[in-house]
Amino acid sequence: MSFTFRDTNLPIIFGLTLMVVMGVSSIMPVLPLLARELDAPVETIGLVLTAFTLPGIFLAPVAGILADRFGRKKVLIPGLIIFGLAGAACGLAQTLPTLLTLRFIQGIGAAPLGVLYTTIIGDLYKGKERTRIMGLNAGVLGIGTAIFPALGGLMGELGWHWPFFLPLIALPLCVAVLTHLDLPEPEFKQDLKSYFKSAREIIQSRQAIALFSVTLLTFFILYGPIVTFFPILADTTFDVPPSAIGGLFGASSLATAVASALIGKLSRWFSERTMLCVGHALYIVSMVLIPFTPHYWWMLLPICIFGLAQGFNFPNLTTMLTSLAPIEQRAAIMAVNGTVLRLAQTVAPIFFTLFYWIGDLKAVYFAGAAVSVLMLYITITRVSSTLRH
Repeated sequence: MSFTFRDTNLPIIFGLTLMVVMGVSSIMPVLPLLARELDAPVETIGLVLTAFTLPGIFLAPVAGILADRFGRKKVLIPGLIIFGLAGAACGLAQTLPTLLTLRFIQGIGAAPLGVLYTTIIGDLYKGKERTRIMGLNAGVLGIGTAIFPALGGLMGELGWHWPFFLPLIALPLCVAVLTHLDLPEPEFKQDLKSYFKSAREIIQSRQAIALFSVTLLTFFILYGPIVTFFPILADTTFDVPPSAIGGLFGASSLATAVASALIGKLSRWFSERTMLCVGHALYIVSMVLIPFTPHYWWMLLPICIFGLAQGFNFPNLTTMLTSLAPIEQRAAIMAVNGTVLRLAQTVAPIFFTLFYWIGDLKAVYFAGAAVSVLMLYITITRVSSTLRH
């Protein structure tokens, strides 16, 4: 399918993308406030993120297989309903255990969303057009991660509960998916044994393993030094309110949107692999600068550099991943990537907390720089520039 301005699928795809990012970015600014009001140690606030991401580790592969065998919509619609209702219920929680339980249920609904929004782009678009649409979608993701932290921070001024009601937006989106999303559904020409064999061959390829590794390290950096520890740094070092934390997250996300919007044009001259390497280098610069920034609003520079890194990294990574497989196995491949992603989201707060205990916040960001260097090494030595499907 070719992209045109009359493409009615794109607004729905963009809506799905916004749901994926909403589950975390809208609540980031209120995490320190949440910890204080629920009388929880500050280092445990990462559990609010972990409870949400944990189900995806186990359910993303299931969602991918079901989507390949029975169709995308039959998996998307239940996911949106669970995501919306359980997310809103979190806003009614009175204790941390109740909140964590509801976040886990919400994560069950989120698991297929994180797998399928990029899978659907891979289904509908091909070649450089796919790269352009991935860039546009990453721009929407960047705008969402700009708007939701700012909106969550403003709502957090009324109380930590309020940002948790935002997922109710998923319910009208569910209706749009059901009635207006026009998808080419996979044809079931293979039996289940052949399907698993074909998918396994792709998953075990050198290119796939390298790209899965880049996904793992990307979300280690995002959910460790940035999502979990940047609010702690802002609160403990600079004593700023949730709205100020949301403001810098918003600036970072706008930088992501700008970089992502350029991907389509840059793809005429540079390969996806080259743009990945640029993103990795920017991660290193950001991680090194953050712990040495003396004033809060000076953080605008390293945080925006991080946003640019995201803009160069994520669209090109997802383009290369969706190009690994034909439509009949694409959701399974993206599901494996979704599992890796959720694993990183779940483990990263715990992993970087160890560095926080050992050497305080500077150790967290030095560890983030080391992870970025490893990511760059993998991309240079293991990732091929060739796109197949």
